[in-house]
This record gives sequence, C-alpha cells and structure tokens, in this order.
Amino acid sequence: MKRGIIITLVVVATLVGIWLVLNNNKKNNDAKTAIVSEGSGAVSVRVASVEKKAVDLDFSANGTFIPGTEINFLSENAGRVTRIMVDEGDRVRKGQVLAIIDAEILNTDRETAEAALQNAIRDEARYSSSFSTGGVTQQQLDQARLAVKNARLRLQSASRRVSDANIKAPINGIVNKRFIEVGAFVTAQGTQLFELVDVSKLKLKVNVNENQVANLNVGDAVQIKSNVFPADSFTGKITFIAAKADNTLNFPIEIEVANSQSNKLKAGMYGTAIFKFPNQAPTITIPRGSFINSVSSNQIFVLENGNKAAVRKVVTGRIIGDQVEVLDGVKEGETVIVSGQINLVNGSPVTVIK
Repeated sequence: MKRGIIITLVVVATLVGIWLVLNNNKKNNDAKTAIVSEGSGAVSVRVASVEKKAVDLDFSANGTFIPGTEINFLSENAGRVTRIMVDEGDRVRKGQVLAIIDAEILNTDRETAEAALQNAIRDEARYSSSFSTGGVTQQQLDQARLAVKNARLRLQSASRRVSDANIKAPINGIVNKRFIEVGAFVTAQGTQLFELVDVSKLKLKVNVNENQVANLNVGDAVQIKSNVFPADSFTGKITFIAAKADNTLNFPIEIEVANSQSNKLKAGMYGTAIFKFPNQAPTITIPRGSFINSVSSNQIFVLENGNKAAVRKVVTGRIIGDQVEVLDGVKEGETVIVSGQINLVNGSPVTVIK
C-alpha cells in the first residue's frame, strides 16, 4: 500500500515539474515575441554591390591520356605459329611481319585453286571453239566462262590466305602485349595475336560543364601540362566535343596531343588541359546566391532606400563560377540582397548585416 502511494506521489511530482518548465519556457518566448513586436521587425540580410567586372573565362580540366590509335587484332587463318619476329615493347612499322603461321595447308589450297583455274580456262577454250562450229549452245559457253571467273576468284582468295600467314602490323606503333608463343595453334578469326598502340599522338580525355563547353570549338588549341613532367608544356588540339552530356551532366572532350620525340608521355598518365580565352569586355555580374530559389527564376531582391527589399526581374547571361552575368534589370552601383531572401517578400523591411 505504502509503495503505491510513493509511486503516485513521484508521478505527480514529475508532472508538476514538467508543467513548471513548460510554463517558464512559454513566458520566455512571450517575452522575446514582445521585444520583436515592439522593435522594427526588420529581417537581417547580407548584401552585395552591383559592379561591372572583367570576365575571366579561363579554366582547366584534368583527364587521362589514351593512345591515339590502339588495335587488338585476331588471326585470319588457322594454323600453328612457327616464328615470332617481335616482342613486347618493340617498335614496329605498318606492314612489318610480326609472326608467321605454318602455311603448308594454305599452299596446298592455293595450288589446288590454281590447277582448277587452268582446267576451267582450257574448258572455256574448247567450248568457244565448238560454239563457232555449232557444237555447243550459248548457254553452255556462258557456263564455261562463269566457271573460269569463279575459279579465278577462288585462287585469289587462296593466295590472300597464304599472304595472311605472315601476320603484319596494321599500324605504326609499339607492341604493348603479345598473346601467342611459337608452337601455339591459332584459329581463323578467333585467336588474339598482338595489342599495338601508337603513342606518337595521344588523346587527353576531359569533362567540362555546360557553361564551359559553350566556349569551345573543334580545332581550338589547348595548352597541356603533365603531372609527371611539370616543367614541360605540350600543345593539343580539340578533336571531339560530345553532342550530349553524360550522366553527370558534363560533356566529354578529346584533345589530340603531339608527343615528344622520346615519347615521354605514356597512355594512362594524368594530364591537365588549360583553356585560355581572349580578355572579355567588363560586364555587370552579381553573386549567384542573389537569386530567389535558383538562377532560372530570374528574380532577385534589391535594397531600396537602405532598409527595404524589392523584387526585381532580371535577364541573365553566362554563369561564371559563383557570379552570374546580368544583361538587364540592375544597374552598376545598386545593391542586391545575397542572403536572407527566404524570409522576404516584396517591400519587407530589412537590416543590413555589416
């Protein structure tokens, strides 16, 4: 019984304590509200002066170098590799023999095709002679001529396969990887042979945003710096600008870079593209934070009479970093509100925070 009374008293005391705390907080809030109501009720804001500034469009972007040309090619004939002429790291020329495949079967096919062609030519000669005396019809003669044509095509194909037994480099470059060994059997259109890369020209792939891409054109010269060789400067040329942004809303750009004679730059290295533009005429800009909600709203608050916020409609131009170009709507020397807009409406009294 006593235990129940004690619990009841504790609960009552707790409730009374909570009520006292809440009542005290209410009094404090009422006091603060009274002070505000007795004051001006002005909203504290930060401001910035509208100025005409020279626009700097220069920017840089980081990316990775990739080979100007990279080829992974497969075997065109089946056979056993009898000789390999190059190794990884070797520099090769277009048309240079890299490896040789056993051509015994291929030579047999070519000899068979050549014999078939000679036989078809003799048959055509006999049919032509007989046709002149009426011994065969025009259709039979046409079939003999068609047989010669088909036999010649088969010989041409067989000769091409024999020639392809000598695996030749399709480009100038460096053997980056070799996938075959002497004695290995390769299949037609199925076995990877070599990976060749041409690093005499590299491509630097970078991404730029929508405001930056608007100032770029294919063919523009770009200064290139390498993280590995900071003292050296390279020259590049824009060769590709994506017509569509990627998933990050950036635009992929490719810049062709002429490598040095010693091929100092390597594919896979990091590089920096430095985009420089002519000096721009001074223009009116305001901070990006001046806009109500976002730049696309084209609405800002300007400070009037030193203590009042007024909504102003503006015409925007380029977004340059944290500044926005304004083509119409504000004049140099006016003051725009850059923070506190969430508490403002047209005509709200404000207090400028120094």
